[in-house]
Amino acid sequence: MSMWRSLRRRVLTPDVSETSLAVRGFHVKNAEARDRLETVGRSFLTGYAYAAEAAQDLDAEVGLEGVPAPFRGFAYEGAAMGFAVRDGLPVGGTRHVETFLTGRAARHVYMAYVGVGWAMARLPRFRWSTLHAPDPLLRWLVLDGYGFHQAYFKTDRYVHQHHREVNFPWPVDGPAGYAARVIDQGVGRAMWFVGGTDAERVHGMIQRFPADRHADLYSGAGLAATYAGGADGAELEWFRDAAGPHRADVAQGAAFAAGARVLADLVVPHNEVATKVFCGMSPAEASQINDEARIATTGLRGDWPEYELWRQRIRGEFEREGDTV
Repeated sequence: MSMWRSLRRRVLTPDVSETSLAVRGFHVKNAEARDRLETVGRSFLTGYAYAAEAAQDLDAEVGLEGVPAPFRGFAYEGAAMGFAVRDGLPVGGTRHVETFLTGRAARHVYMAYVGVGWAMARLPRFRWSTLHAPDPLLRWLVLDGYGFHQAYFKTDRYVHQHHREVNFPWPVDGPAGYAARVIDQGVGRAMWFVGGTDAERVHGMIQRFPADRHADLYSGAGLAATYAGGADGAELEWFRDAAGPHRADVAQGAAFAAGARVLADLVVPHNEVATKVFCGMSPAEASQINDEARIATTGLRGDWPEYELWRQRIRGEFEREGDTV
């Protein structure tokens, strides 16, 4: 069985070279930013490998908890992808993600749902029914993960050619037209990586997209800048100011990142800097706004899904005459 698990890990786990900025053709701002982003990628694949090899789903926690705090969330994201891929295989069971989320991964639920989105991008559509994302609000994060994956691995099409999904078939109860917006949040998040954490470069890439996509792209970029880091306070201030009318969208993304970091007890210094710049407050305070907005919108019905009502409520906390506080 041990040999089988090792083989499964080797067969299922992508090659670590796929996380190299040189291989991906991403911008290198400096050595420090390159090392950070490549460490993020390696941490993700480390988590994926733990999931691929785990005899019992919760066994993966042992290795995951050993990943350094700045990168542990990415490892849990990768593990969720690994378990979702295993769920999508025709053999080996279909409740791996469900079981994984009963353990320590519950505190990484945002990252786990995003990881399921990575698996969505790798599985054939007829196996999407195996994806475990039961929360009616958080399930939209699966599409964030899908969007990130597509922009990360199909950069020319999704970032430079501005491809957009139309009438996306998941979730099956729709609304199909809204899916493209959440996918764009993931694309914007990936653009922080594509641009090598270079605030000016990322801003320039977003500006080249049609204007009606800017809000979601800035939201994703703000989320990545806060959660993953790679830019100092001055760069983040420049990005916030350059976002202009979308400063509140950047702040909303930062609040999402703060919520994920605080819930997992993984707040590190660059999270403090980014939430101060983008939200004008600490990660704990931004997380509270995130959590209160989620409670207030859960179960609401309207023209938009609960997820969008959640985002709008958070954004509203940072809007003052079209600007952030």
